[in-house]
Amino acid sequence: MKAARSKSDEFVFLPLGGVGEIGMNLAVYGLGPSDERQWLAVDFGVAFAGPDLPGVDLIFPDIAYLEEERTNLAGIVITHAHEDHFGALLDLWPRLRVPVYASPFTAGLLAAKRAGHPGAPEIPVTIVRPGERLNIGPFDVEFIAVAHSILEPMALAIRTPLGTVIHTGDWKLDPEPVIGPVTDAARLSAIGDEGVLALVCDSTNALREGRSPSETEVARELTKLVAEAEGRVFFTTFASNIARIRSIALAALAAERQVVLVGRALHRACQVAHELGYLEGLPPFLDEESYGYLPRSKVVAIVTGSQGEPRAALARIAADDHKFIGLSPGDTVVFSARPIPGNEKAINGIINQLASDDIIVVTDRDRLVHVSGHPRRDELAEMYRWTRPAIAIPVHGEPMHLAAHAHFAKAQGVPRVIEIEDGVLVRLAPGPAGAIDDVAVGRLYKDGSIIADLDGVGVPDRKKLAFAGHVAVSVVLDGKGGLASEPEVGLVGLPLIGPTGEPFEATVMSAVLGTIESIPRARRRDTELVRDALRRAVRAAVRDIWGKKPICTIFVAAV
Repeated sequence: MKAARSKSDEFVFLPLGGVGEIGMNLAVYGLGPSDERQWLAVDFGVAFAGPDLPGVDLIFPDIAYLEEERTNLAGIVITHAHEDHFGALLDLWPRLRVPVYASPFTAGLLAAKRAGHPGAPEIPVTIVRPGERLNIGPFDVEFIAVAHSILEPMALAIRTPLGTVIHTGDWKLDPEPVIGPVTDAARLSAIGDEGVLALVCDSTNALREGRSPSETEVARELTKLVAEAEGRVFFTTFASNIARIRSIALAALAAERQVVLVGRALHRACQVAHELGYLEGLPPFLDEESYGYLPRSKVVAIVTGSQGEPRAALARIAADDHKFIGLSPGDTVVFSARPIPGNEKAINGIINQLASDDIIVVTDRDRLVHVSGHPRRDELAEMYRWTRPAIAIPVHGEPMHLAAHAHFAKAQGVPRVIEIEDGVLVRLAPGPAGAIDDVAVGRLYKDGSIIADLDGVGVPDRKKLAFAGHVAVSVVLDGKGGLASEPEVGLVGLPLIGPTGEPFEATVMSAVLGTIESIPRARRRDTELVRDALRRAVRAAVRDIWGKKPICTIFVAAV
């Protein structure tokens, strides 16, 4: 029986990440009057930093709004264990300390990650499975099986007295997913028969016609590829793609090869999968120290680094910088993953390294060695036929994906399609659905052990350093305003020699000495005045001969 509600109650949706971008997914649903809503968060993901953010490891959604509403936050539900959906939990959960709900595999990966990060918080997780239904605060949440490129993904049916939302998470239609159930069409159709207020749906492949191929089709192609290979065969894929890892292992078994795992993330994911029974019936995987003892024709290696990560196993192997693993001409490296947007340059760099060493490289441009875990347009059409929502809200995609999905949803006859971006608060019910407010959103950046905004982690200055370098000057003045010792000058990231042939250090030293000489001795007692004058003079001197103004750090001491 539905709970009683106040006339002032509203059912709202608020994305804090993942709308207008790939990654960093964080959706929030609210129920109640505007001044006293209860909230439910869905997913807590990260995005990965590119070369435009030097030194940054991860990007998180700014959760300041949730921190303010912490006492009204009923819980966090994680749809699946991809980093863009759960990667922020370890770092940001201590700011909220609310219940977390996740599948066994997701909880296992979270625990394994925590074990690898000393000092990480112990997060209590309530285990949930497809087919279950429970109350989280005022929300009645049902967990629905879907197919995706990871174990135990779930869509959510979020029921309230004001209507039901289906939040798909990441999903696709795969009649033969290798591991796990297919997307539960019967359950989604049944909920559609009950009446669906809104469908909040994955947009990643909304531009692509047709259907995504099945994971089983990939498995067949991998088996052929391993059987045809003469040397070693290396596969790189996402460590969490256990179905793909199982397919690779079966291909190796058919070719009488042994599987070597290389990379901590792979060992961690496979250990959790083993504990849950997903890798039963396979020979034990070998560690990297066993690699050198195996004949080339008997090796299948699965390695981390499908996205070109410089510290991952594949990058080090390609650079011949791995302690145990090496490649020989005629070996094969298979990229069984698609590049995340922004990673193409790093991946191509590794491919070029491999090609220059006569390594055979196979990508999904060459053979069916990867399929997406997201729905194409024919699959989206099925979802709309099953659920028949009154409202469609495209999420999980860049603006071009969201726009294509919105146009598609309208063509499916959805009465109301709402196009939004992060920070837009949407009223779903009662009354006409649409944006009613904006919430401040932003990003947090993890740099080592520090989490802060861009200025807080020093990225703007790093970018300046990368462009024009740094000059440090130290000057010590005596009591009469004279130089107590020769000034010291240090240059980092500047050219050694200027266009006239004079060393840059000499140019800077001349500017320093000339500036001090130009300041009357009585005024040199004002160290701040001297510091500002030196900074201006050094930057001007460098600019005049180089055209760029470096960051300058000036130290002035009086003795």
